[in-house]
Amino acid sequence: MKKSSLPVTAVVIASLICFFVFAGIQSFAKVNSKSFKADIIVYGGTSAAVIAAVEAVHSGKSVLVVSPDVHLGGLSSGGLGFTDTGNKSVIGGLSREFYHRVWLHYNDPAAWKWQKQDEFGNKGQGTVAMDGENRTMWLFEPHVAEQVFEELVRENNIRVLRNEWLDREKGVEKKSGRILSIKTLSGKSFSGKMFIDATYEGDLMAAAGVTYIVGREGCSVYNETYNGVQADIKERGHFFPDPIDPYRISGRKESGLLYGISPEPISPNCRGDQKVQAYCFRLCMSDHPGNRVPFPKPASYDPAKYELIARVLDTGWLGWFNKYDRIPNRKTDTNNHGPFSSDFIGGSYDYPDASYEKRREIILAHETYQKGLLYFLSNDLRVSEGIRAKMLDWGLAADEFTDNGNWPWQLYIREARRMIGVSVVTEQVVTNKTKVPDPVGMGSYNMDSHNVQRYVTSDGRVQNEGDVEVRLNAPYSISFGSMVPKKEECANLLVPVCVSASHIAYGSIRMEPVFMILGQSATAAACMAIDNKSAVQDVPYNTLKKRLLDENQVLEEKGNK
Repeated sequence: MKKSSLPVTAVVIASLICFFVFAGIQSFAKVNSKSFKADIIVYGGTSAAVIAAVEAVHSGKSVLVVSPDVHLGGLSSGGLGFTDTGNKSVIGGLSREFYHRVWLHYNDPAAWKWQKQDEFGNKGQGTVAMDGENRTMWLFEPHVAEQVFEELVRENNIRVLRNEWLDREKGVEKKSGRILSIKTLSGKSFSGKMFIDATYEGDLMAAAGVTYIVGREGCSVYNETYNGVQADIKERGHFFPDPIDPYRISGRKESGLLYGISPEPISPNCRGDQKVQAYCFRLCMSDHPGNRVPFPKPASYDPAKYELIARVLDTGWLGWFNKYDRIPNRKTDTNNHGPFSSDFIGGSYDYPDASYEKRREIILAHETYQKGLLYFLSNDLRVSEGIRAKMLDWGLAADEFTDNGNWPWQLYIREARRMIGVSVVTEQVVTNKTKVPDPVGMGSYNMDSHNVQRYVTSDGRVQNEGDVEVRLNAPYSISFGSMVPKKEECANLLVPVCVSASHIAYGSIRMEPVFMILGQSATAAACMAIDNKSAVQDVPYNTLKKRLLDENQVLEEKGNK
């Protein structure tokens, strides 16, 4: 063996130098492992967040997804598999790509584990569920949606940092009206040129000092009809159709109100308030004996909380099973329905601005309420034997949400904060009485608000208030200005979920396909602002419009282009 020509001492010194240099590099990397940088920082783990990040990659920009969620997709992968679509023809771009990928999945016979495809049928939302002509699928299982989102992330080499929660108190660094970086509670910091808040709550938007609103505006604010308190609307299925006594002991006011009924008198019609429509979990249930888990009894179960639904059932109401909407493989997307159901009316008021700790308490209260309701209907002798027997045919789907006791990870945050941005989408826009000059996507679903409160009427019966369902005659365009703050508040932030809209207009916008549409459009604008070295508010709309149309976004009805 050839010996080294270097003296032993020199070899040792050289080795020590290499060791310390390497250690220094490692130490430097360790110090800086909490600092990240990209052209675009997307905060959130929703469907809009994933689509926004995909658009960034397609546009040649670097992107990081900073997600407080471990599981991606928000409600789309969190139980809402019976998609609220409205007019499907206005769902374009990457949003339509998502539903195309779902279609591809269910074209594989291996996808049909618990039933045959021809046993499922092909109806849902008033049209075909599996649209072969347009190669899209609108009804799906939660795990399939999550799989599609993860495929998009993997195919586009998108880095996602999960379980990273924005430091809402001091985690946004701004200078001259622009966000420089954000910091999470773990101590990581993320620097970017553009930022996108794709959360249901609008936490980044709020922490950046952008103006927003929580609750319902009065009708006079935007010259609307269906905003504010709407106690006069009682003609649909989410109200008590029969007189029901609200007191613990019927006829005795001094006994106190049943659980969930507000003692506050109802406000005049059209008056605004800070109350938020009800939330619930969209449950994935199964009636397949090999794939169902019995409804669990929550630790703090109190049957007295469900006396009101027992009284509803005593009137002969038969609608309990009406919203067990079928999705593939003998499962459901089970939603709220009727006068007393999975919506925890009054339980959501504090959520939008609450601390993380308080939100966790609110989420747990919703879970406990909903689990208790299912257990009550399955076991309590106040419930008829027929309903109890039918409930035993159902359980939570055993192959969904397997790391969370088969319970969805995502509470349905139907509405939280809403930005007050460059422009506001109102009832006039949604009903096409006012046209927007800068469309970046379209909506078409009904104006749909769930109930907000449960109160005692002047004649001493219980009633719900806040449910508004107004059908639209045509799709409508959503303005670019509704996604961006006022320039003086922040010049490099876009908000495609907590958009600038009135309460009742948001009731139509707040659909998962629309959030994906707006997520893509938001990133397209952000990329243009980076290229132009401008504020996002200064992106030339005509150039943005061409870009979106080239990417198969639908911006206006054909006759209005």
